[in-house]
Amino acid sequence: MNTASQKPSPSARRKARRFTVQALYQWQMTGTNLGEIETQFRVDNDMRKTDVAYFHELLHEIPKCINELDGHFKPYLDREIKDLDRVELAILRIGTYELSKRVDVPYKVAINEGIELAKYFGATESHKYVNGILDKVAQKLRVLELKANDKPAD
Repeated sequence: MNTASQKPSPSARRKARRFTVQALYQWQMTGTNLGEIETQFRVDNDMRKTDVAYFHELLHEIPKCINELDGHFKPYLDREIKDLDRVELAILRIGTYELSKRVDVPYKVAINEGIELAKYFGATESHKYVNGILDKVAQKLRVLELKANDKPAD
């Protein structure tokens, strides 16, 4: 079987998201060039079991559409974006990117991955905050998918 045509494993995607949280955090805090950050991550980390292509996509595409992504979740925040914890902000941007740009990622997966990232990297109650916001973003961006899941089984 051609491994290039295989769908990445969920754990490989999860690792890509974890590296992306860290890389986006570094970018937000330092403004370092994304290419340099990516190179550093590839050198400093064992990425053999990581969906490296997804890491690359998230790291480079999220900053390109940051205003659009922030606009999707800004109405649901209880504070200004500038006052958000930088880890939470990175996680919200990843989740919102998946909800808005990656329709191949089911909304439940995007939300759950955001929750898991917040549990792993965030403050004690961070996962609840991320869950609430991403759930509202999903209700706005994934209307048809949500309606399809609400239909009773025949």
